[in-house]
Amino acid sequence: MIGGLFIYNHKGEVLISRVYRDDIGRNAVDAFRVNVIHARQQVRSPVTNIARTSFFHVKRSNIWLAAVTKQNVNAAMVFEFLYKMCDVMTAYFGKISEENIKNNFVLIYELLDEILDFGYPQNSETGALKTFITQQGIKGQTKEEQSQITSQVTGQIGWRREGIKYRRNELFLDVLESVNLLMSPQGQVLSAHVSGRVVMKSYLSGMPECKFGMNDKIVIDKQGKGGASDDAGKRYRTTKDIILPFRVIPLVREVGRTKLEVKVVIKSNFKPSLLAQKIEVRIPTPLNTSGVQVICMKGKAKYKASENAIVWKIKRMAGMKESQISAEIELLPTNDKKKWARPPISMNFEVPFSPSVSKGPHLEGLGFKFNVGAHKTPL
Repeated sequence: MIGGLFIYNHKGEVLISRVYRDDIGRNAVDAFRVNVIHARQQVRSPVTNIARTSFFHVKRSNIWLAAVTKQNVNAAMVFEFLYKMCDVMTAYFGKISEENIKNNFVLIYELLDEILDFGYPQNSETGALKTFITQQGIKGQTKEEQSQITSQVTGQIGWRREGIKYRRNELFLDVLESVNLLMSPQGQVLSAHVSGRVVMKSYLSGMPECKFGMNDKIVIDKQGKGGASDDAGKRYRTTKDIILPFRVIPLVREVGRTKLEVKVVIKSNFKPSLLAQKIEVRIPTPLNTSGVQVICMKGKAKYKASENAIVWKIKRMAGMKESQISAEIELLPTNDKKKWARPPISMNFEVPFSPSVSKGPHLEGLGFKFNVGAHKTPL
């Protein structure tokens, strides 16, 4: 399946190398370095074919993970393995960096021995791996401990061991939603959808069977992810009955050929009892901008020449309120007769409520029925 796995730094130096099949040689390492990492133009595709060899790669900060094969493999499976490998390394030693990889290279090789068997992905659940691969020395295990590990790895539920007990049976659900909205300058909604995920943190004893219900109007992604530490996640999407948390009203006026006046008003549409946090509005500016003078009623605003944008940040804003920012933009003279395209204004914020129709998920388990509300919504 996977012929080899290589981990590179930003210079193209190999930090971790493991070859599983004889058809992958040293030249594969150099080919990826030359054609992808040191390529003259940025390689956008995550799959690169070089001399009948396929390279599947993902990048984390300045670290490259590349899976190499000469066979016709399932690309989705390979990428799922690479992302799972990143999750496992993060769970063991935190941030994926060159220093952390060098300090934990022995641990990484031990993990690869368990995760990949002759190039075929095996057990990659962090909870199961941590039972027999630790960063400390492993003491001699009794026969009972060894049988528990064997039953966990080979059982139907490899990420949860048997015999778990808690003093209190508790279950926490976080509904995290992202509203994606495209609006015309006249305030007309061109497209809108909500992409969300439900994250479950379980402190339930034993192996209870729980049923989680969602509104029928949303589309559930069946590729939900199960995670370590009894975490589980499910993704969904909806395009109906979306309540817009904010309304953005822009106004641009040209004052001659070298000056623009920009005014942006944001209005919160949620209840006054709710509070929006970490609000950031990015207002694009023309490429020939020479200077910007900004006046804002609330928060702080700054012109970033490197990003060609005015960044307006507000720490908190209550519901049913409005705030505005005004800016005078000085432009350099140019011979280009094309009008400024006026890129869209982007906005990021967090509101502790669920703006979509998924406000009433329910959970059944242990003979009880729980009504679970949304916890936090980053947008």
